[in-house]
Amino acid sequence: MLTCKEQVARSSDYLEGQLSFREKLMVRHHLMFCPNCRRFMRQMRLMQATLKALPEQADENVDALAERLAEQRRKDNPL
Repeated sequence: MLTCKEQVARSSDYLEGQLSFREKLMVRHHLMFCPNCRRFMRQMRLMQATLKALPEQADENVDALAERLAEQRRKDNPL
């Protein structure tokens, strides 16, 4: 059985369908018995879906938005 560290190292390849049949079985076997790695994989899937939902090009006002958010944070959390 894979260790959690080995599972995490294979997670991106697993989600992208780049593992061999044997490696897929090893990952699935580990996920059956490890709730922490199942949670990690759910988070990875959510992250992938979120990234795919983002627009291809950045909004032209990203820098202005970042500056406004930074200013608001400074106001809310003064040193």
